[in-house]
Amino acid sequence: MGPSKWITLKHTQSPGKYYRSENGPKKKYTQEDLHIRAWIPVMHKPNAAIVLGPSYRTEQLEFKHTGDNPMTRMSDWNLRTIGLDMKSFFQLDPFSYLVVASNISKSGNLTETPLKSIPLNFAFTSVLMMKKSERQEIGLGFMVSKNERFTVLPVFVLNHNNLSGKSGIEIALPKKIAWRQNLSPSDILYFKSEAVTKSYFTYGTANVPGRFRLIDVDTGVTYNRVINKFVGVEVFGGYRANISNRLPAGLVPVRTSGLAATIELYIQPPFSSRKK
Repeated sequence: MGPSKWITLKHTQSPGKYYRSENGPKKKYTQEDLHIRAWIPVMHKPNAAIVLGPSYRTEQLEFKHTGDNPMTRMSDWNLRTIGLDMKSFFQLDPFSYLVVASNISKSGNLTETPLKSIPLNFAFTSVLMMKKSERQEIGLGFMVSKNERFTVLPVFVLNHNNLSGKSGIEIALPKKIAWRQNLSPSDILYFKSEAVTKSYFTYGTANVPGRFRLIDVDTGVTYNRVINKFVGVEVFGGYRANISNRLPAGLVPVRTSGLAATIELYIQPPFSSRKK
């Protein structure tokens, strides 16, 4: 029920992170990232569609204290991600369709490691969606990913609209759960929790290869505004709870949860989707 997004530019800030070295005092950082993605249609038919989405993300840990930084140059990390997403749907009959998505990416600290030396990550998701009524659809599937280790997870999707269609529940586990309220044809309000996972290949002390890996859950309010038929904006504010924080050797997390804010500008596609 939300607007389609063709090209997106998203900026996120999460202040108040504290880390320390094994023998040093804690230091405060702000985690900041900029993410750009564009969707390119490959196939667009009434019963099937495929789009590709190249993306680029740059992330920085901004050092907030004065004085020497004992944190193994964390503020000098050049964290970058280059990836390619694929999304597709294939209608099986009037009441069911198959959604298939995949991602390949390279993500690391380019200050220490050239892009060609960073391991390739991938993820694959397949979900069978079943239309139960005009207001509800349910999906079941699985997700397979390889990022340092091989992982398989079940996927559950539920989209349910109320009678007016102005509000509803949008669930895509293990990624997101949200309550949507359409305030007007151009304004949507979401109350949601959404998982944010990032993993960067880098080095710790004594040049030991390691990972800077974060699994966070952003919980808060998102406001989406369609400015005109071409451009829209989405703003999020809430709390980022850290579920898992893996650091290279020699670094210790102290406080990894806190407030988070995101602003996203997007361009709507000049082509329309055939899937309803």
